Amino acid sequence: MARRKLVYEGKAKILYEGPEPGTFVQYFKDDATAFNAEKKDVIEGKGVLNNRLSEFFMTGLAQIGIPTHFIKRLNMREQLIRQCEIIPLEVIVRNRAAGSIAKRLGMEEGTVLPRPIVEFSYKDDSLGDPLVPEEYIIAFGWASQQDLDDIIAMALRVNDFMSGLMCGVGITLVDFKIEIGRVWDGDYQRLIVADEISPDSCRLWDQKTGEKLDKDVFRRDLGDLADAYTEVARRLGVLPANVSNASKPTLVN
Repeated sequence: MARRKLVYEGKAKILYEGPEPGTFVQYFKDDATAFNAEKKDVIEGKGVLNNRLSEFFMTGLAQIGIPTHFIKRLNMREQLIRQCEIIPLEVIVRNRAAGSIAKRLGMEEGTVLPRPIVEFSYKDDSLGDPLVPEEYIIAFGWASQQDLDDIIAMALRVNDFMSGLMCGVGITLVDFKIEIGRVWDGDYQRLIVADEISPDSCRLWDQKTGEKLDKDVFRRDLGDLADAYTEVARRLGVLPANVSNASKPTLVN
């Protein structure tokens, strides 16, 4: 078997050269990291769950007209994606106070915000992914004002979709982050949702109990991360109802 060309390896995923020009194969690892990789572990089955959940969310976004990099799932851990130019920003949408915003503003976690808030952080692990205002983004050429307007509108549409989806299965979408990529059709630029959408990139709380079903389980040592992700997948219908062992999830095709 020919060796695939590795393009990039991050904390949770690996990108390989795809079978066709303009494509990558995205491989989901079992690695879990927190606090800019100061805390690390390997959670068996995590990559399988995130691959399937990201496929589920990306497919749903495409169905409501939000373009993404996702093409198709290849196997349990890999999906074929469209190559794009990643804008060096994390786009964060917050519905409730949690994590860094609660600390910055001295707010109680879980406080409902007056409206969804969109924030931007500069993607640089060595700097701790600092928050940046729109003026910085435009001044340094990371995105134009029109790009930012389009990104905010897209992020809020993703929020509406994800919030409704989660509410329907008894989960509160507290916040999430996405990445945005540029693709070109001739001289025409389009913005698309890239990277992944999974419990790694969202805060998800059980509506009745407040139980955390996201990476905060790992950050705060609250239990088994694979069990939490499996519960999200089960509620969304990604896993059959009789699955009980999260370490080796069984997927629905």
